Amino acid sequence: MARRQLISTSRLQTAVRLHGEPDGIPVILLHNGLSSSFFFEELMKLVPPFWYVLAPDLRGFGDSQPLPVDASRGVADFSDDLHSLIETMGLAETPVHLLGWELGGAVAMHYAIHHPAQLASLTLVAPVSPFGLGGTKDADGTPCFPSFAGAGGGTANPELVRRLADRDAGQDSSFSPRNLMSTFFFKPPFFLAEERETAHVLAMLQMAVGDDNYPGNLTPSENWPLFAPGKRGVLNSVAPGNFNAAALAEIDPQPPILWLRGDSDQIISDASQFDVGFLGREGTVADWPGQVIFPPQPMLAQTRAVLDRYAANGGRYEEEIIEDAGHAPHIEQPEAFLEAFVSFVRRNS
Repeated sequence: MARRQLISTSRLQTAVRLHGEPDGIPVILLHNGLSSSFFFEELMKLVPPFWYVLAPDLRGFGDSQPLPVDASRGVADFSDDLHSLIETMGLAETPVHLLGWELGGAVAMHYAIHHPAQLASLTLVAPVSPFGLGGTKDADGTPCFPSFAGAGGGTANPELVRRLADRDAGQDSSFSPRNLMSTFFFKPPFFLAEERETAHVLAMLQMAVGDDNYPGNLTPSENWPLFAPGKRGVLNSVAPGNFNAAALAEIDPQPPILWLRGDSDQIISDASQFDVGFLGREGTVADWPGQVIFPPQPMLAQTRAVLDRYAANGGRYEEEIIEDAGHAPHIEQPEAFLEAFVSFVRRNS
């Protein structure tokens, strides 16, 4: 069982799940943008006994301090928090294996760009595109509009945000956090047992909600769909114009990279149910300007393009697709996930 600890760093109070002993191989797990470190709880029970695993709650999530997110810095607030935690835990001189899932993947890429020598390896699980979420239209991350309209805090469904703020753990609406998790995190027919599902929902509901955290603010725009990224909050921290991790392809030294994803992810894909370009094409968002101006964001193609440039520059990456899994392959298919992840860490330790 992972133990929980509240760590005071130079930046904030960070809640961390810990497993293993400090003299083990250091492995850090970063959660996605609608969860907390609790979503790694079961996985942490299954890792090798000689690993020292740390799973922090990012600021504003779980039991960590809900400080504001300055999205004008992209995900730098989260990345700097991680660096401060690593220093506080005495790991600054030890290469660590860093895994980031979705939002955590964006943080992990940013961390790799600014601290490449500190990484023994980098694992990206269904990561945010290196060009951010929304508002871009090709493998090179070309903006649909100069304002990056269609990305950021305005992409969050207002009813979902209201229910998150109200700590709604029920299932009476398709916009309830519980139904969002069961519908979009997992590939049917996978489901969590009721008690375990409730525990995950309650962990999700610990997140801070508002303009400074999730989802963040928005900027009105004359371009479809009439909003652009703001400068505050979680979704703006991964919006193009604020976030760009294309420099990952140029880092030196070059830790080995593993790109892991489920074969049926509805959130991070080239046809994402959370991308306004895709929703416009499907008729869910009105007045779509068309495929030429605002196509669905090719998230996977964008990640592959940056990783291919990483390889062309002498780096090494592997891509592993987990069958019968959606957005949370470490929960849906833990054996297949661990087989890929453990062997990757073992080869690079």
